[in-house]
Amino acid sequence: KAFFKELNSNKMAQFQEVMRQQLESSMHAELEKLVGTAKGAEAKVSKKDFEGFRKLFHRFLQVKGPSVEWSKINRPPEDSIQPYDKIKAKGLPHYIADSLNKLVVVKLNGGLGTSMGCKGPKSLISVRNENTFLDLTVQQIEHLNKTYNADVPLVLMNSFNTDEDTKKILQKYTHHRVKIHTFNQSRYPRINKESLLPVAKDMAMTGENADVWYPPGHGDIYASFYNSGLLERLIAEGKEYIFVSNIDNLGATVDLYILNHLVSQPNGKRCEFIMEVTDKTRADVKGGTLIQYDGKLRLLEIAQVPKAHVDEFKSVTKFKIFNTNNLWISLSAIKRLQEQNAMDMEIIVNPKTLDGDLNVIQLETAVGAAIKCFDNALGINVPRSRFLPVKTTSDLLLVMSNLYSLEAGSLTMSERREFPTTPHVKLGSSFTKVQEYLTRFESIPDMLELDHLTVSGDVTFGKHVSLKGTVIIIANHGDRIDIPAGSMLENKIVSGNLRILDH
Repeated sequence: KAFFKELNSNKMAQFQEVMRQQLESSMHAELEKLVGTAKGAEAKVSKKDFEGFRKLFHRFLQVKGPSVEWSKINRPPEDSIQPYDKIKAKGLPHYIADSLNKLVVVKLNGGLGTSMGCKGPKSLISVRNENTFLDLTVQQIEHLNKTYNADVPLVLMNSFNTDEDTKKILQKYTHHRVKIHTFNQSRYPRINKESLLPVAKDMAMTGENADVWYPPGHGDIYASFYNSGLLERLIAEGKEYIFVSNIDNLGATVDLYILNHLVSQPNGKRCEFIMEVTDKTRADVKGGTLIQYDGKLRLLEIAQVPKAHVDEFKSVTKFKIFNTNNLWISLSAIKRLQEQNAMDMEIIVNPKTLDGDLNVIQLETAVGAAIKCFDNALGINVPRSRFLPVKTTSDLLLVMSNLYSLEAGSLTMSERREFPTTPHVKLGSSFTKVQEYLTRFESIPDMLELDHLTVSGDVTFGKHVSLKGTVIIIANHGDRIDIPAGSMLENKIVSGNLRILDH
């Protein structure tokens, strides 16, 4: 019985291997056909992109079972996640400007503003005093360069969705004291979920082909940065580290204490990768966390967690920190790992449905997942203020309010707020799109003493409204609530017929 079981098992493995080889061969043929429809320089770029895609697809076909064994997960050793205060306590040396000259700021700029109802790159949405995400970033770096007489360049990783519009807007920064470079993320073909072959018929990106390409997640930064030639160029200019963050994280400014910690390590112990993490709250339960796995620091994302352990993963007591995606990475280490083909990141399989109900998958990777490939990697537990992402109009309301003051492109929490946490804000579907959201506020309310705000339905705010404590405003279907100018709502529930109740 055991003999036949093993025989069948071997036959099954052989059959699966044959199927895998056939799929890879078919995919190779389809990609060759696609490249054949490209012209000139585009064909060269596409060929390079597809090399990366082929490696990813090969690994995708090899994957068996979950990427982590739950029993092998351990908490990171105490010294592998340093408290920020300890790093800051070292102070700054007089030669910090020299360290700044070894730094490059990289912003992930591949995303569109569609989730907030905007067309074009998300980085061009106005977030504060008519400044866009990109304006604030340029102001921050220019301020650094002027203050320390340094030369910190800004690098934008664009995608094929954002490249053209971003390049047009860059002209306005010509006279700023910041060198700005761009490079493009790869362009990968979406895969038909049934056939596991590309949906695209040619390299065009318009008409029927508009939805068949995708940028493969920010883990693509290593290969596309290397392939662009910019990595090599920056190393030749004496640059040693990049500080990478999402362009919509307004808390991700250059931190001189973290930079000093990196640069002041002895050469043999030089830290090649720092991930900024921060304490988890109930709002962050899905955020990736750091674990110890096979003797290395590793990023664990919720998508990798077996269903039986999802609640454990979300627990604030077991996994206390999450990844802010603010990363400090050695340029020479990226070069080494790329050339050794040793960059190993877990594959994220992202299912999508295109027009006509066509089910597709896109294969992605996350930039932080490469932490396990670098030497002497470290987590630093930073204050929550370094994680201020603007993903929704609820986030936008916070950063536009008097909770923050703006100086040299950086937002800082107002000293008049008595506690350091931000209020929990939930705006309903009438506020989802930026344009509509803006019409619903004659001016942004005073939120210095606010703990919680929920707004649902057709609600508008007059000028100089003040919100304190917990405020819940719910306009029922067909009703409209106009909060009068000058109102002060403290611990109130305002419902459809405008009864005002103590909360």
